Amino acid sequence: MKKDFIKIICTLGILATLVIPASASLQSKKQILIPPQPLPDDYDPLVDNITVTVTIHEIRGLDKIDVLSDPDFYVKITINDLEFTSEVWENTLYLKNLNWSASCEVPKDTEFVDITIALWDKGPIDRLCDLSTEYGNYTQCRTAELTYSIATGIWWGDDELGDLSGYGRLNGCDDNSMYQQDRDCELIFDISQNDIDNDGFPYWLETAIYNTSPLIDNRGEDADQDGIPIEWEYTFGLTYNEWGHNPGYYMVYDPFQWENHTSFDDDHDGLNNKEEYLTWQWGSDPFRQDLFVEIDQMEEGPDGQGGSVVPVGAYDLLRDAYGKHNIYWHVDDGRLGGGELIPFKDTPGDNDLNLWYWLYFMHQNASNWRRGVFHWGIIGYNASWAVGFTFSSRVGNVNAVDCFYLSSQYLETLPKRIPLIDSLMRRTFNREEQRAIVYAGVIMHETGHSLNIRAPGVDVQDGKFPWEFNYWRYGPYKSVMNYRYVYSGLIDYSDGSHGKNDYDDWANIDLTYFNPGIHW
Repeated sequence: MKKDFIKIICTLGILATLVIPASASLQSKKQILIPPQPLPDDYDPLVDNITVTVTIHEIRGLDKIDVLSDPDFYVKITINDLEFTSEVWENTLYLKNLNWSASCEVPKDTEFVDITIALWDKGPIDRLCDLSTEYGNYTQCRTAELTYSIATGIWWGDDELGDLSGYGRLNGCDDNSMYQQDRDCELIFDISQNDIDNDGFPYWLETAIYNTSPLIDNRGEDADQDGIPIEWEYTFGLTYNEWGHNPGYYMVYDPFQWENHTSFDDDHDGLNNKEEYLTWQWGSDPFRQDLFVEIDQMEEGPDGQGGSVVPVGAYDLLRDAYGKHNIYWHVDDGRLGGGELIPFKDTPGDNDLNLWYWLYFMHQNASNWRRGVFHWGIIGYNASWAVGFTFSSRVGNVNAVDCFYLSSQYLETLPKRIPLIDSLMRRTFNREEQRAIVYAGVIMHETGHSLNIRAPGVDVQDGKFPWEFNYWRYGPYKSVMNYRYVYSGLIDYSDGSHGKNDYDDWANIDLTYFNPGIHW
């Protein structure tokens, strides 16, 4: 929790232009204090009642919450002292597309609403899971306490625009407990209220700040013609600063003032704001780092070779590993859209890889916006000299380190080569879970090359087995970039805390490295 109580300041201050450190990510933005407005007795005269709704979209356990099973999650939402409790979702570590909500009618003449989000694990003794930073008493440092404005429809507190975990995303690892069993969880949520035109812009915002019609759905409008519609510039462009000499609402992006969004990359993830908008449908945030991967697979060969797909469990492992460090990992593997398969070829050469990139990633469009946004991976069958490898793409005269190839012929053998040893090493006898671990490790390894991880222990050939010297020399380098660990069940980069010859991968990741618009 960031505070024990909310300071309610109704006067919005004077018109000024200045830099306000509302959060670390927003310090470099010019933020304009919105001029004072008359305080209404009714923040929305067009509706009979104002109802605030908290919607929980997704819950993920980032730790082993229960020892013998997966957790039995349930949520408690408090809105202005009224508590709402969800059903219990039994024995589930990942709750996706949940969309459970709690709604409460609030006074129409009171600007601020107090909201608390708490995640529990049901058991003989119910245990509170961690969604917050280590601040306040035992309960406060695990729950999210927020202030919501019915005037503008934004919120702040234990989650706010510009924080490292992202707006509408809570991360229990924000107290640096990613390597401790602290019941850390991730929770994706949203807060909204009813309005007469159903565009998500509250009446007071439309009439006092934006000067738009509260009777017309304004979504999709681009009044300043900068290529970004009003709803995106509203979501990521309005914040509240409650500290300092001028508390009040600040406009980070103005939907009515042209801005060059292709020049902004505030979170240094290689995506400018235009690309952040294009990937918003997948949950990107311009103030939290995002990493996008497209994975395409090769069709089955004439004798049944290949045709393997990445286990969905591998994606969960990758999402957790990056998410603990507030890098939101996204994948598009064509599963939902029935993507086109790459023609089978036993051992592809450079010309094949270049052609496939042009046909199946670029789709024969040299201006395809996904280049420089998505990394691209191929799940092939064989490879002449490596289980997997990173390779560069070329479009015209521009190269980028943005691709990798994986040999399913080899990867599919790993969970069954020495069953007992493999199961003990990966801590599971479940063959499909082992496949997920193998694929997650190698995908994270190859992606690491395109993130410019250059530790001395990366790809050391004589470090795979105990009888090799570098096996022991680089043992402290606990990273999937180390061949010793890539298939072992360690789905992680190292943080440099393990002693001699270790390396801090996480501190040296460069998410912009693969991007042809930045490094080539």
